[in-house]
Amino acid sequence: MVKRLFDIVFASCVLLITSPLFLLGALVVNLTSPGPAFYKAKRAGLEGKEFYMFKLRTMHVNTDTLNRKITDPEDDRITPVGKWLRKLKIDEFPQFWNVLKGDMSIVGPRPEDYDIVQNYYTPEQRHILKVRPGITSPVEVRWYPDLTYHDRPPEGVSMQKHYLEKHLPVQLNEGLRYVEQQNIFLDLKIIIQTFYCILIHSWFPAKKQPLS
Repeated sequence: MVKRLFDIVFASCVLLITSPLFLLGALVVNLTSPGPAFYKAKRAGLEGKEFYMFKLRTMHVNTDTLNRKITDPEDDRITPVGKWLRKLKIDEFPQFWNVLKGDMSIVGPRPEDYDIVQNYYTPEQRHILKVRPGITSPVEVRWYPDLTYHDRPPEGVSMQKHYLEKHLPVQLNEGLRYVEQQNIFLDLKIIIQTFYCILIHSWFPAKKQPLS
């Protein structure tokens, strides 16, 4: 109950403060590429229940195919404006509405594509679905800006194949560890680290580190 109350208060404050910024972002998206300003991504939530996660659209429309569910930082589907929205995490702001709805939490395991969960999660890994997925997570701050930056796929291997074979197990291990250790102090620590990553760390080249 404490965590849910914290999520509601925090998300409400963020939406109130940042709504002009992400509405401006939505306007810029509409003006610079055809299609809707917002994108709905099908994700697996608490207990595996499907929900639609809201984001500002950062890619060209009709490019999200079954074999390209994973986005590469240099993905040719990303628009020029979308690149900056992703860098500053502005595209994630609409997810605070998901928090208010109860689909997500401020901190939690990364929300995974619904079809990937159905097709690739083992029964043991499904324990990660016992908590709400988060806007930010231990994975986000430990391997900022993302796992792909620290571990590129080998030549000739698709981003999605590399993600499923190597990145997904790392994310799940971190997520399961969070489920076991979660508490309000850990959440506050991750939130502070997230602000640091976005406001300061994003402007300097990150030191690459192995996935361990």
